[in-house]
Amino acid sequence: MTLSDIKIEEPLFSDADFESTMLTPSYRIDLRNPTNEHLDRFFNANIVSDWSQLSWKEVGKPYEVKTIANSKREWEQDNGEMSVKASWEFFNRSFHEWFVKDMPTELSNSKGELKKYLARFQMQEVSKALGETIRLSLWNYAHRIEDGVWDPRGKRALFEGIDVKKPRILFLGAAEGYEAMQLYAMYPEGEVVMVDYDEFCKTDRFGHFPDSYPFLGANPRSGNPRVWHKNQMNIHYLVDDIRNLPFGKEFDIVLSVGLLEHFPDEFKAEAMDWHRKFLKPGGYAIMTTPRLQLKSRLFYTIMADVMNHTYRELMDIRQMGLYVYEAGFDILRHGYIKVHNGIVARPR
Repeated sequence: MTLSDIKIEEPLFSDADFESTMLTPSYRIDLRNPTNEHLDRFFNANIVSDWSQLSWKEVGKPYEVKTIANSKREWEQDNGEMSVKASWEFFNRSFHEWFVKDMPTELSNSKGELKKYLARFQMQEVSKALGETIRLSLWNYAHRIEDGVWDPRGKRALFEGIDVKKPRILFLGAAEGYEAMQLYAMYPEGEVVMVDYDEFCKTDRFGHFPDSYPFLGANPRSGNPRVWHKNQMNIHYLVDDIRNLPFGKEFDIVLSVGLLEHFPDEFKAEAMDWHRKFLKPGGYAIMTTPRLQLKSRLFYTIMADVMNHTYRELMDIRQMGLYVYEAGFDILRHGYIKVHNGIVARPR
């Protein structure tokens, strides 16, 4: 099953659906607050007024997630250390499998299995079924109920107020490309170039992203709010290593979502340089990383078999900002949304 196979109540959404929200079997539709009058989902932290005065001694280093997915551990027992590219391929397929689950049906089936094994006193099977029920319940809440992964209102608030028209947007490590599509909806009639070095991201994660999913954005003719869909956007998807990209300084926005935290410190400067080298003068780098908070630590522990195939850190906004500042960027905005830190910056 793919996201495109999931049936929702209407084939497409329109301006008539403003201020509504609804649950599909796999994700939430959220068309509330189309005018962005109440930007209450991005908390502009303003924790740091002068980044040059902040030190690593003061903020400490990020929290490294060390719980590893069983599938990675088993693969490495037979094949040796998994390459970075292979670990991402494992992660993308695992993540996508959970994105497309019919959660009410999956939860009902899992609870039924749990009751059956309890009735028969099959305790080993009870333990497995209980673990699966817990994982399903957590994923259902985090992604489908709370909408913490896509977080459209939070992402729109983070992206609000950028001084661009018809921008060229480069999305590094794009996966299904959600955030670049949200940016396109808000600043339409430009171009999005998505880049990921796993073909599966282009063919399945992006390829099967539902055309019916509505993005709140702007009507370039009237300036009023408008609903956009994937197939109305000017998107090009490249399967390539970021280090091989042929572009110069030609993009108005370079975007990454959950990228920086996958690099140990010795590689973070190189990752930050990717955000700089493709930007036009005056262009914006927009980045998010998962927040260091108790519920995030619990999530990555319980969901380890789904999520933890790659090196991963959790950081607070000061830690993330210090990496960005030390890489030669001025931070224009820093804060947090539901489960992510967010920064908008420009090269110094």
